[in-house]
Order: sequence, then C-alpha cells, then structure tokens
Amino acid sequence: MAYTFEILIVIIGIIYGYIKPGKEDRSALLKKGIVIGIILGAIMVILGLFGGREILLLGSLVGAAVFIEVIILAVLFIIGTYIGDMLEHKS
Repeated sequence: MAYTFEILIVIIGIIYGYIKPGKEDRSALLKKGIVIGIILGAIMVILGLFGGREILLLGSLVGAAVFIEVIILAVLFIIGTYIGDMLEHKS
C-alpha cells in the first residue's frame, strides 16, 4: 500500500509515453523534475525560516526529503514513458 503513488506515477508515465506520438525528451523531463524539486524544497526551507530556529531544522529536513522524493518520482515517470514508447512502437 505504501507504493501506490509510485505505481500510479509509472502508470501515468506509460500512458503519457503511449499516447504522445514519437520519442519523449527524457532529459528535459528529468530537468523539469529537478527544477520542481528544488522549488518545493526551497519553499519548505523558507517556511522553516518563518517558524523560528527549531522549525528551521524541520523545514530543512522536509525540504531535502521533498527534493529527493520529486527526483524519484521524475525518474519513475521517465521509466513509464520509456515503457509507453516501447508499447507504442510495437503496436
């Protein structure tokens, strides 16, 4: 049950890769994922700054965790697009 969101991301990537004609630009998808991760991580750290010294540590940890999770989800999405492109090519 813990991996439901990750499986959903892979399925969405497969659908995206299958429906969108041609090969996907996977490096651009990864770059967008990194940018989104940096932005969300920075937002968490900034929110931690407003909470005081104790909250700053928590905000920094949450920001790092959000950044890592977004990168993992971007990689899973890219894997899904690869599978979708393979299915598109076979049909």
